[in-house]
Amino acid sequence: MLGLRPTAAEPVVPVDSPLTALEAVRAVEAELGHVLDTKLRRSFDVDQVFAQDVAGRVTTFVRRGGKRLRSAFAWCGWRAAGGSGDPTALLRTAAALELVQACALIHDDVMDGSPLRRGAPAVHVELAQMHRAARMTGSPEVFSTSAAILAGDLALVWADDVLTETALGSPHGTRLFHEWRAMRTEMVAGQYRDIHAQAAGSSGVDEAVSIATLKSALYTVERPLALGAALTGGDDHTLNALRSAGRCAGLAFQLRDDLLGTYGNPKTTGKPADDDLRTRKLTYLLAVGLWLADAAGDEEAVDALGPSPSPDVGVGGRPDEAVSRMRAALERTGARGVVESKISELAATSVRHFAGATPDPVVRREFTTLVERASGVALGHTGEAA
Repeated sequence: MLGLRPTAAEPVVPVDSPLTALEAVRAVEAELGHVLDTKLRRSFDVDQVFAQDVAGRVTTFVRRGGKRLRSAFAWCGWRAAGGSGDPTALLRTAAALELVQACALIHDDVMDGSPLRRGAPAVHVELAQMHRAARMTGSPEVFSTSAAILAGDLALVWADDVLTETALGSPHGTRLFHEWRAMRTEMVAGQYRDIHAQAAGSSGVDEAVSIATLKSALYTVERPLALGAALTGGDDHTLNALRSAGRCAGLAFQLRDDLLGTYGNPKTTGKPADDDLRTRKLTYLLAVGLWLADAAGDEEAVDALGPSPSPDVGVGGRPDEAVSRMRAALERTGARGVVESKISELAATSVRHFAGATPDPVVRREFTTLVERASGVALGHTGEAA
C-alpha cells in the first residue's frame, strides 16, 4: 500500500445500533477504514514523501489489527447508558480510541526498544530498515526514532480530529470531550511514571498499581466505558458503576499483560517475551515477587529481582542469565499464583459493578465475555470466577 495514492472511500452509512460487541467492532473497523482512507488521501495532498513514509505506515499499522477491546468496551458503555439507534457517534469515538492506541503503541515501542508489535516489525524498526535500504546518510537509529515519534504524534492528531468532530456534532459533546481530555493526560502521566520507576529502580507494590492504573487500566476500559456513556448523557449512577467496573477490568487486563510479558509465547502475543524482565519494568508481578521474597528472607530472589547495582545495564537490558534468574525467582516466591488470584478477583468484581449500571441481560453478558477475553479468566453469569 505504501507509495500508492488511495482512492476516495465510501462513507459509512449508519444503520440501527449494533446488537453485540462483535457487531460493533466490525462496524468500527468499517468506520476506521473510512477515516484512514480520508486521512491518507489528505496527507498525499500535503506532501507525498510524508504521506508515503509516515502517514502510510500509520494507516498500515492501525489496519494490522489488535484486540479492539477499547471499541467493544465503548459500545458496552453506550448500551449500558441507554444508547440505541444511529451509532455513528459511537463508531467515530471508538475509531478515535483505536488511533490513540496506535499512538501509544508506536511511542511505547520506541521507549522500550521493542522490535516487534502485532507480529511484525515495530514502526521504528521498519523506518530504520527503510533508511538502510535507501542508503540514507546518518544513523538509521536516530532517524527511525525521530520519525517514529512523528508517526505516533500523527496518530494522536488524527484521533483528536475524529473525536473533536464527533463532539462538535453531539448534544453531549462537552461531556465527551472532558472524558477524552482526562484520558490523554492520564496516558502521558502513566507512561512517564513507568519510565521514571525504571530509572529510579522502584519496587513498591502500590507504585506498580498506580502505574498500571494510569498507563493502562483507565484508557483500556474505564475511559472507553465512560466515553460511550457520555454520548447518551448517562446519569451519575450509571457512570459511577461503569467507572468502577472499568477500573477493575482494566487492572485485570494489565496484570494479565504483565504475565504474558514474562511467560507468554511471542508467536501468540505478537511481541517479544522477556522485555519487561530485561528492562526491569515495575510491574505488579515484579513488585509482588520482590515483596514475597523479602518477607520470606529469600536473599537470592531479592538479589535477582531488585535494582541492578550497575548503572549501564539499561543500555541493552539485563543479560539472558539474569532474566532466567528473575523468572525462576518469580516462580519460587509464588508471585505468579498471587497475580493470577488477583486477576480473578478483579474480573469478578468488575462484572458485579457493571451489573449495577444496567439491567439489560444482553449487555451484561457481552461485558462479561469481554472481561473474560481481557483477563483470561472464565466467569460465571453472576461474575464469580469459574
